[in-house]
Amino acid sequence: MTSGLELCRKFYDEVVRHVVDVPHSAALLGRGSEVLGFDDEMSTDHNCEARALVFVPDGVELRLEVPPTFEGRTALVEVHTVRGYFLDQMGFDVDVALTVRDWLTSPESILRQFTAGGVFHDELGLEDIRDRLAYYPDDVWRYLMITAWWRVHPEMNLVGRAGYVGDDLGSALIGARMVEDLMRLCFLMERQYAPYSKWFGSAFGRLSCGPSIGPLCREVLRAESWQERERALSAAYLAVGELHNQLAITPPIELGVVRMCDRPFEVVWGDFIGALTADIQDPDVRRLLERWPVGGIEQVRTVLWRVADRRQLVGLLDSR
Repeated sequence: MTSGLELCRKFYDEVVRHVVDVPHSAALLGRGSEVLGFDDEMSTDHNCEARALVFVPDGVELRLEVPPTFEGRTALVEVHTVRGYFLDQMGFDVDVALTVRDWLTSPESILRQFTAGGVFHDELGLEDIRDRLAYYPDDVWRYLMITAWWRVHPEMNLVGRAGYVGDDLGSALIGARMVEDLMRLCFLMERQYAPYSKWFGSAFGRLSCGPSIGPLCREVLRAESWQERERALSAAYLAVGELHNQLAITPPIELGVVRMCDRPFEVVWGDFIGALTADIQDPDVRRLLERWPVGGIEQVRTVLWRVADRRQLVGLLDSR
């Protein structure tokens, strides 16, 4: 099967570039399984066109005539300016430096959509913008790992606590949530944006740590008792903790097994939060660490995901 990205590149090379007579860039970006590289035969049953985004300089009007179909697919060309496209799609001006607020109010899955896909032709600096968006600045990256670890730590003992009173369904639900949080940490550690839920597991499997961490996560999900689930979670936590130590971005974190208040629940603990906080220099990130309820911003970003919602998100970040 020809991938959607290959089809769109071929459509540009064989058709579109021959009818564009101005300096331009061309790409496949945005929504779509083919942009992320996960399309298959099922993906062709709807919204699977031969398409290209053509970017022209500000003030240039371009009307293109292309055949209605290409290799049996509907053919579609969209014309944009680079600045206008990213303003519409992401809500910030790529002609100026991105701020901490811009990074933290842009959902990870959206950032992936505009840094995946492919650029077919570039005379207007589209690749430069994608390079700038390729991944978070270092201090924002550290902050997001802090929030991810903060989501894990309060939940560790709750798998056992819920199971202890006979609530195995609740225990399993907490365990599944923790698996997702540990998987998100893996994306962060490998400096890759996580996609939305449909392709989250598929993309995780392509991480370099996916083959080793994936089976540990599945053990948590397969567990039939809270004790089994607790042991599996500890193994997964230890493995993700070792990944952090391999990054060598903090002094090595000592990983220890502790009991919560002498209760019969063993949890793993490592002070990742303290170690990651120590080297953050950006004053805007440090202010967030001092006053933002760490761990909550990703949940808010997920609820307020539209471009227009960024005003509300920025207001939350700026509130005192």
